[in-house]
Amino acid sequence: MSRTIEVCLTPALLHLYNIENSIVVVIDILRATSSITYGMDNGAEAIIPVAQVEDCLAYAEKGYLLAAERNGEVVVGYDFGNSPFSYTKEKVASKTIVLTTTNGTKAMHMAQERAHQVVVGSFLNLTSLCNWLKVQDKDVLLLCAGWKDKFNLEDTLFAGAVVNVLRKDFVHFDDACVAAEDMYVLAKDDLRGYLKKSSHNHRLEQLNIEEDVKFCLKVDMCKVIPVLEGERLIPLML
Repeated sequence: MSRTIEVCLTPALLHLYNIENSIVVVIDILRATSSITYGMDNGAEAIIPVAQVEDCLAYAEKGYLLAAERNGEVVVGYDFGNSPFSYTKEKVASKTIVLTTTNGTKAMHMAQERAHQVVVGSFLNLTSLCNWLKVQDKDVLLLCAGWKDKFNLEDTLFAGAVVNVLRKDFVHFDDACVAAEDMYVLAKDDLRGYLKKSSHNHRLEQLNIEEDVKFCLKVDMCKVIPVLEGERLIPLML
């Protein structure tokens, strides 16, 4: 079967893609999908992505950890935000976390409305994700969460990394794939240096979370692939 791989550079363009028979990989490198992957790898039982901060409160009586981020900062009154360092074994093992973020959780809900399947991608699980995608009999859409519906560099770089790995396994690519891969090839030897040019980098500098950024750019620290089943992200059974 000739499979298609495409890159959607922002959720604002998702309506242009036919994804009913596709696996959609949601990408929010800084920091939601990186933290989700790390949390799952550290034994989180499930992560429930919700759209609004207020939606977290509906789960407050269930004993879940509540995580809320807006504009890069932890929302006051919540257990933590989307820093990967909040998702350690000590904090999340065997726990369920309810999470809302500025971009990533919104993209997941949009994708789930039509996609065959929704999974989470990050540099932390790049090889594991690509090895799994290789053997699926489905088209793939790499959905960059972006920044408030706008294009961003870091998510596109990761999409390019996936295209670069899977190039021999798919026959149809769109121009966004070509651009993303070209960008990744240009940046791969110094991802952090390349991202210093990004607008998000300037936002994050003001929040003093350089260690978060460096961590999110580490490759293959994790094996797990989070998959969205109903309202919950759970580890994909490989």
